[in-house]
Amino acid sequence: MKKVVKFGGSSLADAGQFRKVADIIHADPSRAYVVPSAPGKRFDGDTKVTDLLYALYHKAAEGGDMGPVLDTIRSRYQEIIDGLQLTDFSLDDQFAEIEARLKEDPQSDYAASRGEFLNAHIMARYLGYEFVDAAEVIFFDEDGNLESKRTKKAVAAKLENIPRAVIPGFYGMGHDGKIRTFSRGGSDITGSIVAGAVKADVYENWTDVSGFMVADPRIIKDPVNIDTITYRELRELSYMGASVLHEDAIFPVRGEGIPINIRNTNKPEDDGTWIVESTCQKSGYVITGIAGKKGFCTVLIYKALMNAEVGFGRRVLQAFEDNGISFEHMPSGIDTMTVVVHEDEFMHKEQKVISAIHRYVQPDVVEIESDLALIAVVGRGMKSMRGTAGRIFSALAHAKVNVRMIDQGSSELNIIIGVANEDFENAVRAIYDIFVVTQL
Repeated sequence: MKKVVKFGGSSLADAGQFRKVADIIHADPSRAYVVPSAPGKRFDGDTKVTDLLYALYHKAAEGGDMGPVLDTIRSRYQEIIDGLQLTDFSLDDQFAEIEARLKEDPQSDYAASRGEFLNAHIMARYLGYEFVDAAEVIFFDEDGNLESKRTKKAVAAKLENIPRAVIPGFYGMGHDGKIRTFSRGGSDITGSIVAGAVKADVYENWTDVSGFMVADPRIIKDPVNIDTITYRELRELSYMGASVLHEDAIFPVRGEGIPINIRNTNKPEDDGTWIVESTCQKSGYVITGIAGKKGFCTVLIYKALMNAEVGFGRRVLQAFEDNGISFEHMPSGIDTMTVVVHEDEFMHKEQKVISAIHRYVQPDVVEIESDLALIAVVGRGMKSMRGTAGRIFSALAHAKVNVRMIDQGSSELNIIIGVANEDFENAVRAIYDIFVVTQL
């Protein structure tokens, strides 16, 4: 058995959390490779180290005095070192290098990556594991995309003869020889890359919650946990706002059939959520989860006999592509086609898009509606249960929520519902109640 374990920022915010992490790692000898994030918030109102590092970069880029911010960052790490009683350990050389490089050539990605870099040095020393710099094994191409094959090969080769190692998350080496980072939360991806490369049996992702919940706890009080979820279900929920795991962390392990286990550092006895390729285990409910976002708008194109025009949809989408706008969903009828887009991306280019649509397809009418929220109801069990959509719409009608859009894929894995932004929370509560609380 071989496991890769990733720990989030809240799990490594201070020395006390470090000790919890060490206890978790030592409790299972198969936890061989550790991927740490940068220290997160220690308490409400605290600042994450990554945010301090971005502030440090801005000071350097403006030619300002980096001293105060650098001292704050240094004190955060020294507090951890002192709390772990690492009396013969110092990060002075690393901080000197960081300061020198930011003065010489300020780079945002380099600055941000140092949170994980420094934390990994402490973790490696505390555990007695070998430190492996992610910049030596994780590579990005000239467009900033992960070079998956090269990276997988490099990680596997590097770790082949290293039985236990700490690899900092979030960053790698760019095509130009400079540090590049993933998007925020990218340490999840690093952990997944390492797990896939070493062909781990399990990728454990430790955070401050005991896995995924059926709905957002900011909307539903104490929602039930999801025991098992498939990669496909997770993709749907992550895309619509569920944020326990970075949505791109699925891909490096999916191809190897490696399950992901989301665990709680503060409650290690909890089983958490298992993310798997497929399962015969039935969910306790018809649905697996509910997620959603506000801030969409719809562009409705009406043209008589559009279904007879070959290439009509392609030409409509060309109008959006020309203006650098991606679409989210595209429900359609015989003479209508609706394109759903993010309102903040679209609003400043709306007239250009409309003009392009008129040029490309000569529609009868183009209408825009804003202030739309999308809710995804996801579940592998919906396929075999009759009347699922009817129950959703009945619940929404009972809650006096007007449905403005419906989109369901042929896989029957999810149903997308569009409602007014102001109805979003009530709609989520109504759906949760009908499927989880009352199970009518």
